[in-house]
Amino acid sequence: MIPIAIAVMFSFNSGKSTSAWQGFSLRWYLTDPNQSVLHNSALHAAVIQTLRLGALTTAIAVPLGLGFAIGIDRWRSRTSTGLNFVMILSFVVPELLLAVALMFVFTQLFTFVRFGTLAEVLALVVWNVSWPAIMVRARLLTIGRVYEEAAADLGASRLSAIRRVLLPMLAPAIFASGVLVFASVIDDFVIVEQLSSSASTQSMAVVIYSNVHGGLAGPALNALATLMLAFSVILLIIGWAGYRFMTRGERRSGGNVLTQITGVK
Repeated sequence: MIPIAIAVMFSFNSGKSTSAWQGFSLRWYLTDPNQSVLHNSALHAAVIQTLRLGALTTAIAVPLGLGFAIGIDRWRSRTSTGLNFVMILSFVVPELLLAVALMFVFTQLFTFVRFGTLAEVLALVVWNVSWPAIMVRARLLTIGRVYEEAAADLGASRLSAIRRVLLPMLAPAIFASGVLVFASVIDDFVIVEQLSSSASTQSMAVVIYSNVHGGLAGPALNALATLMLAFSVILLIIGWAGYRFMTRGERRSGGNVLTQITGVK
């Protein structure tokens, strides 16, 4: 952690040195008219593009993963058993191999998909859809089917039981998976680097690597890296606090969801 702390410290250095401390300043974040993250067009665009990719990927991957998990959990057949492997695709296939494969798909098959934000989002969805699928599936195995069956006995249709009973009970897993997907996209490098079309579609991770690899390291890049670290830490805190808040009733009742709902032990 010491090198990370040093990089963060020098992002607040008032001078351009990354080895000699010259005083505290927000120059590389806000005030420098040319090189700060706020005013440097490349760095500013990297922050916006990273947040855009995170939001779009989360908005698409979480509903897909949710539907996928419910489908293979409630649909029992040989086909669903085979689809379990698809669910853990991102844990089996190396990210570099997937990125190169999708690059060929977009250049040889689906040529209407241009490199840039669209290609990056589609690839990131493929890479991250397993997270919500696995987390929701684990939650489904914990819940079981008793609550949906009880709702059906009370006259609810299958869709009504899913909407009014199952989805509220899956909310902690849905929320946690959304935070996890967003955090994963923030520091993704391989997919974005392979499928970006120009500097305006590069994420913070790609911009940092490109500049450091080209010998252009400096406190402004330290500031950009610090922002990326801050986003990840904030998301970690939000995810942890949100999950704890949404499952507080289960912890008080010893993990018994039925006790949480009915109040009867």
